[in-house]
Amino acid sequence: MSILEVNGLKKVYTTRFGGNKVEALRNVNFSVEEGEYVAIMGESGSGKTTLLNILAALDRPTGGTVQLDGKNLASIKDSAIASFRREHLGFVFQDFNLLDTFSLEDNIYLPLVLAGKQYQEMHSRLEPLAKKLGITSLLKKYPYEVSGGQKQRAAVARALITDPRLVLADEPTGALDSRATDELLRLFNTINEDGQTILMVTHSVKAASHAGRVLFIKDGEVYHQIYRGDSTEEQMYQKISDTLTVLTTGGENR
Repeated sequence: MSILEVNGLKKVYTTRFGGNKVEALRNVNFSVEEGEYVAIMGESGSGKTTLLNILAALDRPTGGTVQLDGKNLASIKDSAIASFRREHLGFVFQDFNLLDTFSLEDNIYLPLVLAGKQYQEMHSRLEPLAKKLGITSLLKKYPYEVSGGQKQRAAVARALITDPRLVLADEPTGALDSRATDELLRLFNTINEDGQTILMVTHSVKAASHAGRVLFIKDGEVYHQIYRGDSTEEQMYQKISDTLTVLTTGGENR
C-alpha cells in the first residue's frame, strides 16, 4: 500500500524582481510503500532539498501533487499545516536541531507538548523508545553534554515519539564520525524492520546502501532508481557508486 504518492511534481522559483525563473523540479513521479526505506541521491542543485521541503509541507509545489495517505498536502490550510506535520511526519536533521537549554528528554517531548499531550502519556511513550535507542541514561543530560551520535539518537527519538506515518531524514549522518554513522545506520535498519517508513535524502553512498531502494534525482527529475532485492550492503554500495558515476559523467545508465 502506498502511503506517499508524488505525481507530476513541479517547482519553479522566480527571482526577486521576476526577471528569471528557475525550474527546480519538473515532472517528478514516484511512490513510497508502507514500511519502505527509500534513499534519495543526486548532485548539489539537483532538486533534492526542494523535493524534501515539499514532502515536509514546508513549501508548496508550482504544479503536481503530493499525497500522504491519500490526502493532498496542498489542500491543507496554512493554519492547520503545522499540526498536520507534527501528527504525520517525523524529522531527522543533519545538525540535530536540539535546543541547548532543554534536556534531551524535554527535546524529545517537545512535539508532544505542542500537541497538548499529558505528561503520563509522554513518559509512557518515551520509556520503551529510549530503551530501544540506548539513550535512557542520557535523558537528563543537555545536548552540549553528549556526543554527536548521542544527539542524533535523541533526534531520532523525537522524530519517532509521535508515531509518524513517515520519517523524513535530511543528511542524518552528515555531522557524524564513522563510528556514530555506523550506529545510526544500524538503528535506522532496526526501526525500518519494526515497520517504520523512512525517506532519507543523503550524499553518502554508505548511508544509501542501507536503504531498500535508491532514487536518483538529476536536473529536477527522477533519473533512475535501484532496488536492493537480494543484494548485500557491499553490492548495493557498488551499484550506487556506478550509478553516481554515470550521473556525474553524463553517460548512459544500464
